[in-house]
Amino acid sequence: MNQILSKAIVPILCLIVVVFVFFQFPKWTDTLATFVIHDKEILIPEDTPYVKKTTFTFVQEATSFIPYSKGDLKNIFYTVVNHGWKEFTFYCPEEYKNCIKDIKEMSSNQDLLTHVNNYVHPYNGFSSVETTINENGEIHMLIHYFYDKQMMNDLNQRVNQIYDAIISEEMSTYDKILAIHDYIINHTKYDVERNNDGTSRYNSYLAYGPLIEGLATCNGYTDAMALFLEKMNIPNFKVARTPEENSDKEGHVWNALYLNNTWYHLDLTWDDPVSKDGKDYLQHKYFLITTSQLKEADEGEIQVTEHEFKENIYIELKEKQE
Repeated sequence: MNQILSKAIVPILCLIVVVFVFFQFPKWTDTLATFVIHDKEILIPEDTPYVKKTTFTFVQEATSFIPYSKGDLKNIFYTVVNHGWKEFTFYCPEEYKNCIKDIKEMSSNQDLLTHVNNYVHPYNGFSSVETTINENGEIHMLIHYFYDKQMMNDLNQRVNQIYDAIISEEMSTYDKILAIHDYIINHTKYDVERNNDGTSRYNSYLAYGPLIEGLATCNGYTDAMALFLEKMNIPNFKVARTPEENSDKEGHVWNALYLNNTWYHLDLTWDDPVSKDGKDYLQHKYFLITTSQLKEADEGEIQVTEHEFKENIYIELKEKQE
């Protein structure tokens, strides 16, 4: 009898185990996937020489590459491009339920990507980002940058050549910025062709345009000035007014820099106006002015709207209310 009972118990126990495994398998696989993700080693690529060390308010260097919020995702993205990494892989933790949804939204938000891009060195500015998102939480970023090595080498030589020719160590920082501002404008024409139809044979949207080819759009003016500000170790970033849908207001970009405990605007594009008589003009209307002065400069017979910017993004430029 005991022998018969023991033979019956074994299949019953096996059946119980099978049923238990059947109902618990999904939970076990989730736990296993989470364990594997957490166990993945995040590989840190080699930095480019153009990493910004300035601390900003809107974006900061990531202290961890495991995100738990949209802010963490934004800082990871900023850190990747600020360091000039071409590829980077990180993982969503199980605790961050909306991680994949949020990274998809961020990857397709061109306005946000533009603003983040403005806080990095021009050489680490990207033209596009390919984001591959796996449902198991793996995020792979592939960054396409504007400047190649040959461009950077040519520009570095040109920047050093110009700087040595027009700058002396006896000059104040203000006078150095003024000399560079005037030099770029005096040796650059606005690329009307690219502005009108979006095409041009020149690299006018990059620093290469004004510094080597002699033509620029607002992006080119801004990148060129930023290269000199970086050379002088002056904290700076670019400010963008992104184009609005269903609006005739266009996008624009200019420089912001920190000097004598104050953040200033610097817009070479508007200081190099396109004239009807074809003559070259040099202005200083938008040279090192505060936000309140910028608003005043934009008032007048012709209302300028290109300098409208989001103060919740370019927080350093937001002036305190008295």
